[in-house]
Amino acid sequence: MEEPRLILGGLAVDDRGVVSFCNDFDFEGVKRFYVLENHAVGFIRAWHGHFHEAKYITVVSGTAVIGVVKLGEIVKPERFVMSALRPAVLYVPSGYANGSMALTEDTKIIHFSTMSLEESMGDDVRLPPGAYDMSIWEVEQR
Repeated sequence: MEEPRLILGGLAVDDRGVVSFCNDFDFEGVKRFYVLENHAVGFIRAWHGHFHEAKYITVVSGTAVIGVVKLGEIVKPERFVMSALRPAVLYVPSGYANGSMALTEDTKIIHFSTMSLEESMGDDVRLPPGAYDMSIWEVEQR
């Protein structure tokens, strides 16, 4: 089974402005996308998974914690802090659930999906935030 992986991007800055990019993301298999934006910083939107559908996640505004966990396993989820200031795309393979928590007010997260909405509805697994270790949502004081 595939594992989640972060596809790193970058920024190009010159006297005209800034270009954010993730050139190693190729959209292969993507059928649709949607944008998540929570009403409140710190609200946890989790867990949403699929046994057959894969997702690609990118933060286009603000900063968020993204959690990823293999469905059916009682393990601590993987934690990714993603920001529009550091372009990247997180691959979430089939068989995994994901969740997110905005860290800044302006956070917008795009999810690219490998299934149509109709296909996805028959493959939908939803669990409450407390179904897995909640410590991944904590912000550590440093």
